[in-house]
Amino acid sequence: MKRFEPNLLLAVSTAFALALVVMTASLFGAPGTTLRNVLLAVICAGGFVLLNPIAQRMMKAPARPPMIHPDSPGTALWAGLFPMLVIVAAALPVFWPGKDYGLLVLIAAVWFGVTVESAIKARA
Repeated sequence: MKRFEPNLLLAVSTAFALALVVMTASLFGAPGTTLRNVLLAVICAGGFVLLNPIAQRMMKAPARPPMIHPDSPGTALWAGLFPMLVIVAAALPVFWPGKDYGLLVLIAAVWFGVTVESAIKARA
């Protein structure tokens, strides 16, 4: 079995953290926001992955490399902050229940989109 791609593992771990954010925001957040939180996570992450390359070309921004490089081991440490911060964000609704955490779900979905984009770039 070949070695796993670290950018793909980063995207998978951030996906689990995003699912945790959606669950805690739905369970401990404002009532009746479960469907909205799920749709918000799916649409925002998918929209980021699909539309960000188009926006980058329109702005003529330089191409970004994948987040984790094999030549530089420090990138794995910095990239590991993404799922860790999303997991910390998932704890917020537990400690402050009853509020609307739609913006938190949106931010976590965009961070997940960044990791998915990195995994796609690493594969290419």
